[in-house]
Amino acid sequence: MAGYSELIKNFEKVRSYMREFYVFGFKSRDDYNKKSARAYDDERRRLESWLGEHMSFVRTPEGKNVFISIDSRTSRHNPLYKAWKAKSFTDGDITLHFLIFDILHSAEVRHTLTEIREIIDERYLPHFSEPFTYDESTLRKKLKEYQDEGIIVAEKDGKRVLYHRADDVDISGLADVLDFFSEVAPCGVIGSFLLDKIESDDRFTFKHHYVTGAIDSGVMAALFSAMREGRAVSVDNLNNKRDEPRKTTLVPLRIFISAQNGRQHLLAYQHGVKNFVSYRLDYLSRVKPLEVEPHFAQLREMLDDAQGKMWGVNTKRGKMGDYLESVSFVIKIKPGEEYIAKRLEREKRIGKVEKLNELTYRFSAEVYDTGEMIPWIRTFISKIESLDFSNRTVENRFKQDVQDMYRMYGIGEEGKK
Repeated sequence: MAGYSELIKNFEKVRSYMREFYVFGFKSRDDYNKKSARAYDDERRRLESWLGEHMSFVRTPEGKNVFISIDSRTSRHNPLYKAWKAKSFTDGDITLHFLIFDILHSAEVRHTLTEIREIIDERYLPHFSEPFTYDESTLRKKLKEYQDEGIIVAEKDGKRVLYHRADDVDISGLADVLDFFSEVAPCGVIGSFLLDKIESDDRFTFKHHYVTGAIDSGVMAALFSAMREGRAVSVDNLNNKRDEPRKTTLVPLRIFISAQNGRQHLLAYQHGVKNFVSYRLDYLSRVKPLEVEPHFAQLREMLDDAQGKMWGVNTKRGKMGDYLESVSFVIKIKPGEEYIAKRLEREKRIGKVEKLNELTYRFSAEVYDTGEMIPWIRTFISKIESLDFSNRTVENRFKQDVQDMYRMYGIGEEGKK
């Protein structure tokens, strides 16, 4: 008999293993020293039971490294959602679940708590081959749980409280919407749960399918709830330079999701540093709501204004506006390469493009962190005529990267090829 179960009680533990091995990836069994070898093997087998067809590995001198390999041409639905659909329960939980919904089989059937208990005792329990025990408190808590989830409705009838099923919603015509939502929207796992209830054709194929954010859906949902109520939160932040997470208090304001790599960031205000800060969602856990932040609307408005100077998610510490950096570069294209100039205009997030002559264009911008722009600027590298950063450290790093590339391809002091 297997020493593990596919069902889970603590999703954060599963998320930790998924993140360490299958998202960050390429770790061997010996690299993971936070838990015992047996604990690792149990979690690995559990994950492989969900993701077996997507698992790959390579052998290195350090050992066998396991990782996720997904081909978006053949896998149109996020396989990581399976982790959210595996939840543990006791025998009593599942038995009471089916009894309640067998009794309240439609929205028209209404019963009090006492009536539901009497029906269970008289109609169902005599047919059990093994005794099933529960009490009124357990039944009340179970009904309250379903009431909070919106699938059971409690209505007052004089002094009585009647329970009945919530009205069903016909979602059969929303297959395409849910199919798309489940794969591209934040917390898309909600759409995946709804899709399980209807028949759906796989209509969408994604060239860039960012699936790893699925395991952060719980954190994201908790942050959205706090934002809706304008609350501060306490979070555990895991840093790759520390073995243990650090507890931090933040005012969550926006979730930023990269269209280039799918990475998700929280933009928040931190009173300790008196500025906006960004945190990767895959490093956050244990989000707990705190008191309402009285200046929430003002802080969010300040962040929205700051976005006009943000290329990515970074802002400089200190008073906003005191740490702006400038960058400009000139590109020269050939006849017939006007599409490059159009791409420069289309892809710029901020800043401006000036046409100097028929074949020469200049881009310029002021941002909080010019270092975030380097990957984008590199895409024009063969066309760049001149380049100027106010932050010389960033400029020198960019130029050093170019020199390193020259050496890699044998171009430079040894003579161009």
